[in-house]
Amino acid sequence: MRIGIDVGGTNTDAVLIGDADEVLATVKSPTTADVTTGVAGALEALGTAEVSAVMIGTTHFVNALVEASRLEPVAAVRLGLPATAALPPMVDWPDRLRTAVEGRTYLCRGGHEFDGRPISDLDEEEIRRVAGDIAARGLRSVAISSVFSPVSAEFELRAAEILAAELGPGVHLSLSHEIGRVGLLARENATIVNAALRSLAVGIVDAFGGALLAAGIDAPLFLSQNDGTLMDVEQARRYPVATFASGPTNSMRGAAFLSGLTDCAVVDIGGTTTDVGVLVGGFPREAAGEAELAGVRTNFRIPDVLSLGIGGGSIVSEDGTTGPRSVGYRLPSEALVFGGSTLTATDLAVAAGYAKIGDPSLVSHIDPRDALRRIAERVAVTVDRMRTSSAPLPVVAVGGGSVLIPDRLPGFDDVRRPDHFAVANAVGAAIAQVGGEVDRVFSGARETVLDEARAEAVSRAERAGARPGSVRIVDVEEIPLAYLPGNATRVRVKAVGDLDLEKIDA
Repeated sequence: MRIGIDVGGTNTDAVLIGDADEVLATVKSPTTADVTTGVAGALEALGTAEVSAVMIGTTHFVNALVEASRLEPVAAVRLGLPATAALPPMVDWPDRLRTAVEGRTYLCRGGHEFDGRPISDLDEEEIRRVAGDIAARGLRSVAISSVFSPVSAEFELRAAEILAAELGPGVHLSLSHEIGRVGLLARENATIVNAALRSLAVGIVDAFGGALLAAGIDAPLFLSQNDGTLMDVEQARRYPVATFASGPTNSMRGAAFLSGLTDCAVVDIGGTTTDVGVLVGGFPREAAGEAELAGVRTNFRIPDVLSLGIGGGSIVSEDGTTGPRSVGYRLPSEALVFGGSTLTATDLAVAAGYAKIGDPSLVSHIDPRDALRRIAERVAVTVDRMRTSSAPLPVVAVGGGSVLIPDRLPGFDDVRRPDHFAVANAVGAAIAQVGGEVDRVFSGARETVLDEARAEAVSRAERAGARPGSVRIVDVEEIPLAYLPGNATRVRVKAVGDLDLEKIDA
């Protein structure tokens, strides 16, 4: 059996999934201010049955970035001179975040062309001088990025060896080819963000482990990634940035599992926001280009999601507008149906008979029709923006706040709300698989290039903990780079497989 947990802005949800993939028990409890206490409470409420693994989706790291708090100063080392000097690292960051994160930036020789030819040779003495300056400034987290490192990681790896040797134990090194995709500035940004979160990640992962022990659960712990796959605690300590979009991803994967649909739109309405995404082959459609997080452009794996400031805890203003302000985890004390004094979207749903929560007599004087119609229209418009064709698109509504919308939306007659829809996010965490992805620029014959990329993706999935024989290719994308010579093609291949717990235990 497995336990899946998802930490949202309002509620922390947990589920117990049996060996036959059946939902055995569910828990929905308010998220606490420190988050980790809420996880411990959810585990305690769920019980301490014998489980083989615990999977958690968390908002800790993205919240830290949004709040510009609990971030560590970073030494950003870029390998690319004499190219790239015009735009230094963090050039496009918001001032508030740059102030919180920027320890020092260094431009050094190195980098490669698209075909693997060096721009200039790595100057190892220069890297040692940089290490001396980093040590003198007391910086312990370093982000290394090199031009076209997804094509050739040689210089990043060598620079990391030198810096690790010079700076000694305890230094955190984040390498861009392990985090982002082709595109220097966005990949470098993601690497710097990851480096700024490394110390926080160590503390959070240890706290989750402590919560499991306190609940009497002795099982491997995994964290959900942005693409719907899992990483173990060691990976989570190294790559906290990979968890940023795990919330909506878990909800979409849970929606696919609970509804039996592999291709559909998913509307996940929580306590604070509504996330709308599209499932393709049972996995979230990924954003094609760059993604902006807290004003920082990045290009790591992230689902293509549109968000609205509408949720069960959204505050309804005097003119009938719902959101974006929310009472969040204070919903059980502030909503009218619970004896509070704030009119929320949950009160509207209870007044309309959509939900049976709290004391309906406390909202009997409210006419919710106009406000709920506006909510349905806004959700329908967002779903329509996500579709890529005029073909009929079923909609799966999940999340505790999905009681806000009816069984039909304007333009979408097929709206489904499966069993256990309120905890779909935790279900998605519990059923997550292990993945491997390749995103590189290749040159050569098409079939040879694709075979090489597929084999590498499968190998990466198995090294990450997937059971051999269970791995399958779920996505292949080819982008011919006509502006480059040599039949260059950017190839992205994603493979997933079932978690091999025997390998993990070993």
